Amino acid sequence: MTYQTLDLTTLTPHIGAEINGVDLSKPLSNQQFSELYQAWLDWKVLVFRDQHLTRDDHKAFGRRFGSLHVHPMQHSYGGDPEVLAVKTSKDSKYTAGDGWHTDVTCDPIPPLGSALYITQTPESGGGDTMYADMYLAYDMLSDVMKGMLENLVGVHDGAMPYLSGYGVSPPTGETYPKNEHPVVIRHPDTGKKILFVNSGFTSHIKGMRPWESRALLDALFRHISQTPRLTCRVVWQPNTLTLWDNRCTQHHAVWDYHPNSRYGERVSILGDVRPAA
Repeated sequence: MTYQTLDLTTLTPHIGAEINGVDLSKPLSNQQFSELYQAWLDWKVLVFRDQHLTRDDHKAFGRRFGSLHVHPMQHSYGGDPEVLAVKTSKDSKYTAGDGWHTDVTCDPIPPLGSALYITQTPESGGGDTMYADMYLAYDMLSDVMKGMLENLVGVHDGAMPYLSGYGVSPPTGETYPKNEHPVVIRHPDTGKKILFVNSGFTSHIKGMRPWESRALLDALFRHISQTPRLTCRVVWQPNTLTLWDNRCTQHHAVWDYHPNSRYGERVSILGDVRPAA
């Protein structure tokens, strides 16, 4: 579509766009925000270069979309509960997001979107983030596979990445969230079907024998990770903010820059409806 207040350059024909000439440190007009929201639905991943944001600016931008989310691992990070620090250095044992995933699908209502503001990039290059279009991932499946998936339910377990992967225990007396979501959902705004399983959180398919579940999930995960057509790639520069629609994308933060460092902060927006077919 044509946008009246936005200058937009696409990254691929179906996912990813850079928005030029918008200063996110200043309030957006209602028309700007309306067009920005539509561009976000259209392109799923929006990139804003040369932004100079305070933490309050960053949070205020996120709040235009809804209330801010508190990450299940925030107890281990400390600081502002609505801001997730994304920091990797030569001493890091892992980097957050180093694998295909959708953010916090273990929650009963996962975040509807996230906005990551990177201020330090690796001095020798690297550290890109890849994003995958889950509308297209579903559309590319055969009709037979679509029919098989239609009424299946996936179990999404926060203990998989947070405890087993990162080795961070939940607060004393608590457990990480674990919830069930349909394998195929519809986007609440666009109505389009989405493949909604991810290797970060989906532990198994409800009602299947373990070997059946593993075989099916592994096939779907390979489809996502090994189909370049699904993806766009964001090459970070200092002071870049990227906003993605968490309901219809997956992303992978590529850790290819050791021993260099990368730093940013992320706010996520609370969803308002549970994922549904």
